[in-house]
Amino acid sequence: MADAAITVEGAEKRYGAKKALDGLDLTVARGTVHGVLGPNGAGKTTLVRVLSTLLRPDAGRVEVAGHDVVREAYAVRLRIGLLGQHAALDEELGGRQNLELFGRLHHLGARRARARAGELLERFGLADTGRKAVRQYSGGMRRRLDLAASLITEPEVLFLDEPTTGLDPRGRAEVWNSVRSLVGGGTTVLLTTQYLEEADQLADRISVVDSGRVVADGTADELKAATGGDRIDVVLRDAGHLGAAVALLPLTGVTVDVDRRLLSAPVTDRMAALSEVVGALRRAGIEAEDVALRRPTLDEVFLHLTADDPDDRRAKEAA
Repeated sequence: MADAAITVEGAEKRYGAKKALDGLDLTVARGTVHGVLGPNGAGKTTLVRVLSTLLRPDAGRVEVAGHDVVREAYAVRLRIGLLGQHAALDEELGGRQNLELFGRLHHLGARRARARAGELLERFGLADTGRKAVRQYSGGMRRRLDLAASLITEPEVLFLDEPTTGLDPRGRAEVWNSVRSLVGGGTTVLLTTQYLEEADQLADRISVVDSGRVVADGTADELKAATGGDRIDVVLRDAGHLGAAVALLPLTGVTVDVDRRLLSAPVTDRMAALSEVVGALRRAGIEAEDVALRRPTLDEVFLHLTADDPDDRRAKEAA
């Protein structure tokens, strides 16, 4: 792929007998947000560490911004930024002081470091807080400053490893807006996250990683469609009727949520299924509070693709 910012072919990384990466393949187009989803221990953070030259792969080909991460590690480092799971900021310094410090560490020189700090504080809506100690920042402000620090050298490719972990909804939204503005300026972003909504909101394309390899790849809509197409949800007024409803409705693969009084099942013909379900409930005298057709959520895609049992996972992939 000529316009790829990241290319990974058959990447392997072992820790003793355990394979953190097991022949992983990945391609990320320039100027996009590419989401990487997976359960704990799936290999997401190991992948980021390999891509950012913090770890050497044991096998495979890995290129970032057109450079091999092993043979041309220094060239890769000049072209990337990294935002890890935990903020790398000095709590006692102000926001401007932190950014100037990062600039000097990257050999920008005092004048350029000051100018770049000012640019980034303005860009991330932190200009009025530049002298306030970071320990006084909110979670969202702190994460935006950390994101600004990762951009001090204007990287071509930015790695965000679970960037909104621990943030409240407001702080998460602040970081999301910042990421969107980065991509609008041409930066390529690789985003690892366990927040399915985050990937749905931000990612142009998503790779699902499990046991060190990519088990699915596509847009959010493509992954949802591949998981089983449309679903019908039925919320009953009386949870006591759930068993009877499951028995009489012309549906297969029904799941039941007793607490929510909810039945859910995949359907192929949307309108026919809706008509049949409503008719069957009416004839049986079972009252429904709501009947709705919907696409699968990314949460359902994730659970479908990352089964705990390897045999179950292979069966799902073959389905």
